[in-house]
Amino acid sequence: MQIHSTQQCFGGELSYCSHGSLITGCEMRFSIFLPPQVSAGKRPLLWWLSGLTCTEDNFTAKAGAYRVAAELGLIIVAPDTSPRGENVPDDDAYDLGQGAGFYLDATASPWSEHFRMYSYVIEELPQVIAAEFPADMSAQGVS
Repeated sequence: MQIHSTQQCFGGELSYCSHGSLITGCEMRFSIFLPPQVSAGKRPLLWWLSGLTCTEDNFTAKAGAYRVAAELGLIIVAPDTSPRGENVPDDDAYDLGQGAGFYLDATASPWSEHFRMYSYVIEELPQVIAAEFPADMSAQGVS
């Protein structure tokens, strides 16, 4: 896992990260907000699954949630909405291919090799977060 940038935010930290995904077969990105309370131990987390044509940055730029997350001691993880990269299939339509936010596992070619977002957000990304950050994996929510 690689942290690309970190900024101070309402007493906590907002980081943009990536890691090589075995499930999607490509580099996957996410943002994570760590509230100031992480210095005292593990904190509950909220998974924010953005919609169609979004990235790991849309929620960060538009929601204004980090002030309240800092007050509540809540970690927020916002993954990118789809696999991306040169070897990942794409389509000219805005609602298909890279950037299309469908949290399911594709079953048809050419999509099935990389577009396995259900498995990614249910299995792999939680393992990455649990291994790298002070997240209380027994206290999670999804929005």
